[in-house]
Amino acid sequence: MNIGDVIIYGSHGICEVTGLQDMCMDEKIRPYFILKPVYHSTSTVYIPAITSKRKTKVRRLLSADEIFSLVRKMSGNDFVWIKDNRERKELYSKILADGNHSELVKMIKTLRWHRQELKNTSKDKKLQISDEDFLKDAEKTLCEEFAYVLNIKREEVIPFIYEQRI
Repeated sequence: MNIGDVIIYGSHGICEVTGLQDMCMDEKIRPYFILKPVYHSTSTVYIPAITSKRKTKVRRLLSADEIFSLVRKMSGNDFVWIKDNRERKELYSKILADGNHSELVKMIKTLRWHRQELKNTSKDKKLQISDEDFLKDAEKTLCEEFAYVLNIKREEVIPFIYEQRI
């Protein structure tokens, strides 16, 4: 990671690496990267420059070509719906934690499809709150990255995905 890089850092989302600063933590002086979240510009995040734990939370952004390729590869009936609530929650939690783009797209598509199916069968039926939360988190994760890379608005990302043959 270098100053000027734009990365994704865990729940903070897309961040620009704006600097490197020595800080005293646990009575030891260590270098820390200074991150500025792109969509939360008033926040600042400091992460140790030297640690193996950080590697699991930091990942690079996809390129525009990678996004187009990913979206075009998705078939129309790739769903990850599991009837058992506990198993579905476990799977969706893992998908969000892993940040696998293909799985996130499948999850979003599945939850939107299931929400529509519930609506079609009864006006009163809705997704469970946990499923709505998973959908919101998955869309936030994907939409922020795709919007940033493709230079479009976040609310344009889901229509973009569906327009590309999902």
